[in-house]
Amino acid sequence: MPDRPEIVCICGSARFVAEMRAANRDLTYAGVIVVAPGEADEVVTEEQKVVLDALHLHKIDLADRVLVVNPGGYVGESTRREIAHAHATGTPVSYTDPV
Repeated sequence: MPDRPEIVCICGSARFVAEMRAANRDLTYAGVIVVAPGEADEVVTEEQKVVLDALHLHKIDLADRVLVVNPGGYVGESTRREIAHAHATGTPVSYTDPV
C-alpha cells in the first residue's frame, strides 16, 4: 500500500474539456489524485495563456504520471510541449487513444 495515492496530471487540448472532465472523474473514483488544466468560461488573453501554460508545467512536476486525453489521436502544440516537459523530467506519459 503506497503512502499516498498516485498523482496524475491530465493534459490535452481545450477542445476536449468534456473528455478531460470524464477522465478526471474516472481517475478520482479510482482513488487517484488528479491535477488538471484550469478551465475558463471566457476568452483567455495571451498573457493569461502564458501564465496558465507555465503553471501547467509545474503541475506536471507534481505528478507521478501524465495522462494525455487525445481523442482520435489528436495532440496539439501546447500538449506536445507538455509531453516533452514530462519526458525531460522523467515523468511517465500515457494516452487515452493511440498516437
